[in-house]
Amino acid sequence: MKKNIVLFILFILPIVAYLFFASGINSFAKLPTITKNIPELNDWKTLDDKPVALTNKITILGFIGQDVLKHKGNFFNLYEKIFDRNKNFKDFQMVMILPDGTQNQVEELQKDLLKLGTQAGWNFVFGSPEQIQSYYSQLQLIGKLDTSIGTPNVFIVDKNRNLRGRKGHDQKGKPEYKEGYNTKLVSELYNEMTDDVKIILAEYRLALKRNHNATRQI
Repeated sequence: MKKNIVLFILFILPIVAYLFFASGINSFAKLPTITKNIPELNDWKTLDDKPVALTNKITILGFIGQDVLKHKGNFFNLYEKIFDRNKNFKDFQMVMILPDGTQNQVEELQKDLLKLGTQAGWNFVFGSPEQIQSYYSQLQLIGKLDTSIGTPNVFIVDKNRNLRGRKGHDQKGKPEYKEGYNTKLVSELYNEMTDDVKIILAEYRLALKRNHNATRQI
């Protein structure tokens, strides 16, 4: 009897656990869409004049405002809790929108971020306050930019330029709405945003798997 129990624990239980978690990933509910088809960023300026596009990328989009270095801790939180976990996904990127005149502050920030690791996948784009306000308004969000043309919240944008978040009811049946994730709150990034990014990545891995299987069948 004891031998059977040991065999069950060593061989059967891990297989059952694997099947449970594997099926859980495939049965994830899609993360709700908050705003469909937000505008592209093709005409925005970057520090190195390279084009930045949202289409066909999973993007963490941020609006930093004029006091870049004042919010340096927010960047560290975002880097460690979100970017560092997903940087090896080739279609994952960070896009931070800032007012013109903050370029020197961004260069200083980049030096500090280099101490954490790679900056490949990080993009800083610049525009006038009027451009930024106009772009942000097209996201159709409840939250507003502050007087520095920024917000501590960052947003998840999928490959089709849909802004995704939480809308409806949580697991306990309570009404829930989340359009952005507060970079000041490590707990919010670690718990809620990490989970939501996982769902987006799982959606695309499943789509790639389905497309691959369909191609093989053809």
